[in-house]
Amino acid sequence: MFPFISKPSNFKLIQWWCGGLLRAFNIKVLLHGKLPPPDTRSTMFVANHISWSDIHALNSVIPVRFIAKSDIKSWPVFGYLARNSNAIFVERGKRQEAGRIVDLTNESLSTGNNVCFFPEGTTTDGTGMNSHGLQGKPALPFKSSVLQAAIDANAQIWPVAIRYSHPDGRINTQMAYAGDTTLIESMQSVLKQKNPTVALHFLAPIQASGKSRRDLTKAAYDAIVLKLNSL
Repeated sequence: MFPFISKPSNFKLIQWWCGGLLRAFNIKVLLHGKLPPPDTRSTMFVANHISWSDIHALNSVIPVRFIAKSDIKSWPVFGYLARNSNAIFVERGKRQEAGRIVDLTNESLSTGNNVCFFPEGTTTDGTGMNSHGLQGKPALPFKSSVLQAAIDANAQIWPVAIRYSHPDGRINTQMAYAGDTTLIESMQSVLKQKNPTVALHFLAPIQASGKSRRDLTKAAYDAIVLKLNSL
């Protein structure tokens, strides 16, 4: 249906499909904080990154264009969805790639699209940014280059703190798609779990206009870390 429907219908279809996928894996999405209204435009959602299911959980709430590594293109099923949802693919290792991504993201935000960026640059097991529960690797710094697009487009940054938990509140590292785990192994791990959940904590939006890239990056990072450490 993707080639034959309008852009708004495309987004609605993606939202419906992602919700169905999460139900198929029995993943329940828990929503907290200030949720984005359906008419949200020109917003860059910034979140910590734990699993492939992060993308589908966020898309089930509000469809966005994801900034994603080019490897996702070849993923079964997910790659097809990413390509048809107009993901902005990053070709790592290429010269001037950062500038190209900033320009594409700026253009997308300027025309009213919402985008999502995972500034850690990779997935983690979910413990690094949270001082509670298991002690994982140190928190990864946020990469700031793409946030320049939000400044250039006079957009807003909307931080989102993502957390997978056990019923007793401990961090559920089995939901992570990180390290040497393959996509199939990660999916099998999720299917073996009973009633897995992903919590999306939508934090206060931050206006990018007038801020330096460094300050904007720090504000988003601090907001996410503060929320995760309060859980």
